[in-house]
Amino acid sequence: MPCGGNLFRNWRWCPAAVAMLGIGGCAVGPTFHRPPLAVPAHYRPAGEHVRGEQPAPMSDRQHAAAARGEHGSWWRLFRSPQLDGLVRQALADNHDVAAAQAALSRARELVTVGAAGRYPQIGLNAATGRQKYGAEFLGPDVFPPFSFIGAGVGVDYLLDYLGRTRRTIQESRALEQYQRSELEATRLELTGEVAAQFVTAATAREQIRAVRDLLAQDRRNVALVSGAVAAGSEPRLDVLTAQTELAGDETLLPPLYQKLTTARHALAVLLGQAPAAWHSPEPAWSELTLPHQVPVSLPSRLLQRRPDIRAAEAQLRAATAAVGIATANLYPQITLSGSLSQEALRPQHLFDASSLAWSLIGGLTAPLFEGGKLQAQRRAALDVLHERADLYQQVVIAAFGQVADALDGLRHDAELRTAQARALELSRHRLTLERESYRAGNSGLLPVLDAQRQRARAELGLLGAEERQYLDTIRLLLAAGGRVGLPDLSAAASTAVKSPKDSGRRPSPGL
Repeated sequence: MPCGGNLFRNWRWCPAAVAMLGIGGCAVGPTFHRPPLAVPAHYRPAGEHVRGEQPAPMSDRQHAAAARGEHGSWWRLFRSPQLDGLVRQALADNHDVAAAQAALSRARELVTVGAAGRYPQIGLNAATGRQKYGAEFLGPDVFPPFSFIGAGVGVDYLLDYLGRTRRTIQESRALEQYQRSELEATRLELTGEVAAQFVTAATAREQIRAVRDLLAQDRRNVALVSGAVAAGSEPRLDVLTAQTELAGDETLLPPLYQKLTTARHALAVLLGQAPAAWHSPEPAWSELTLPHQVPVSLPSRLLQRRPDIRAAEAQLRAATAAVGIATANLYPQITLSGSLSQEALRPQHLFDASSLAWSLIGGLTAPLFEGGKLQAQRRAALDVLHERADLYQQVVIAAFGQVADALDGLRHDAELRTAQARALELSRHRLTLERESYRAGNSGLLPVLDAQRQRARAELGLLGAEERQYLDTIRLLLAAGGRVGLPDLSAAASTAVKSPKDSGRRPSPGL
């Protein structure tokens, strides 16, 4: 209502009344609180956990320890300049990251939009026209047609006495935090995919090298057995056996080529390129280093390190603010508006002192009957709040499960690698004994050839076990949030755990 009415005898009291209403206003709806979570002290049952200062050994080559510091370049733990370059290129050129950055920029602008509601909205008004009133409106004394012109400013302000504007700002800021966390999650997932595909491609190239050596050895074996059969020192069945082994080993190569090309194509896509337009580097298996110490966040720190947990918390904050907005909509809305203008019938009199006009109006809009819409909207907002609370807790629980799985995976990978390394060692020892027996005339040629193949097979098995170690290390670093304290990367190479690419792996060309 106008301030000149019965409510306010003196218009000078209006600003003071407005200020009192604004100061005494409150924000309706719930206040955000994180759901009560029973954060475990360990990721796994007692005896298998990562303690604060005590590492949980997984093997003599690798162990997990509590992470210190905050650094996002977790992939540098593998000490591969080639991998580092690919990851940085992917972060710069990947379109999913660019889309997430645009979404964050949009969310920031929406925060500005919401924050504008705290201030009066001021606009410039101008009008000109010609008008004639009808005789029935003004009576028999017809008002002649007239022209008018006016210019001034208008002010509108929604009194936030229930905190609706504040809740709107809180919601938009929570959504901005959600988009920021989503951007970080996208980057983390991208770096993990690039590292995994790099390891896969490097392993495939090394396995292809080993299979090629194995096939070359198989062909030599066929030639040796054929010569021995022709000389009468070996039965003809041995030729068929050697040829069968060659044919069987030839089936190993096509899947490995497919594995390599698939990894290369995936790297191209991750770097924002079409496979045909991107020149793939040759990932070097010898360049990779398995981190001896894998930094793992303590359970109490995981809530801050994982971007998906922070994103779920931001959605919970937004849902809490949405309940406050829906609650405020149940109550009357008070709007204050005012104008100051110059009005005249002739342009030359527009800025005369007598042409000054002003108004100050307070308006109230209250819902009377909405068919239950507003109450249903509030109940729906409460349901969303409960949904987001449950989803938040589920995301946290799933995060603990992922870290536990990755820790167990690395432990089992270490056991598998130890077994494969033992198998390779025994196959080498057997090959040595078979050669000595053959030279002494105590056995035939076929056992020696079989021992050579067993050693080559053991080498492939060890490569597969080491690939699993690398991939599960990546999985653990991602599950821990990717923000780890990096060691001194300029340390001597002797402190690193290199994959054993010794000369003993390569099969001997002869007996």
